[in-house]
Amino acid sequence: MAEINDRRKDIVVIFDFDKTIIDVDSDNWVLDELGFTDLFNQLLPSMPWNSLMDRMMEELRDEDVTIDDVKRVLRTIPIHPRVVPAIKSAHALGCELRIVSDANMFFIETVLEHLGIKDLFSEINTNPGFIDEHGRLRISPYHDFTKSSHGCSRCPPNMCKALVIEKIQDSLSKEAEKKKKIIYLGDGAGDYCPALKLDDVDYMMPRKNYPVWDLISENTMLISAKIREWIDGETLEKVLVEIIEEIHTEDEEEEKILASENCKITVGNVHEALSHALPVQVRQH
Repeated sequence: MAEINDRRKDIVVIFDFDKTIIDVDSDNWVLDELGFTDLFNQLLPSMPWNSLMDRMMEELRDEDVTIDDVKRVLRTIPIHPRVVPAIKSAHALGCELRIVSDANMFFIETVLEHLGIKDLFSEINTNPGFIDEHGRLRISPYHDFTKSSHGCSRCPPNMCKALVIEKIQDSLSKEAEKKKKIIYLGDGAGDYCPALKLDDVDYMMPRKNYPVWDLISENTMLISAKIREWIDGETLEKVLVEIIEEIHTEDEEEEKILASENCKITVGNVHEALSHALPVQVRQH
């Protein structure tokens, strides 16, 4: 088992968070549950989403909504019963797990800690979320668009996930001799841009009938990665484990082929050496 897990460390599974790990949008869930939906909708036309969420956290504090209140509603977020087992299975099979999300760190960590799976993820890439010295939850952009643009017209100003994926790919290429394979799971339009950056050895898992699936379906030829759709937590688990097993089988076949070729080379070298050996002199009696 240890040998198998060592091989599967060559697999990096990257999850979106909203409507992928959890079944709703975490921002909407918190505001809806705490009764701030109307105010959010009034302000939305005048502010970027990420900036507005920071403003809404100020509004919550002014209305005496505490950090504990926010945590309480986050712990009630709906999640399909097979998602956590799927995540645990991927980790148990030796895969490295990461998150790339346009939610925020405070929301994500609160939910993952509640589910008991936070330590299974090696990295979380998302908008910073932290409690400041005044006890207010602050949410800031992953990419500070007030200083410069990330340059992607498809993505919101605060985060282009393609840039995050490129950064991950660069780091993976530097830390491993063998190319690591990425499995990316997402649902939203923001997950389309990173899908375009995946290689032909990677896998894209779009949630069917969600924006990223619609965008990919318009022209699948633009995606180099293998595409495997999923519908809910049950199919997410099934497809994800199947892909991991498929990659493992492919790796085993490659190792067999390489071993066979090395064997042929070795035997060939022996024959060549023997052919150049001096002939044995037979003593005449």
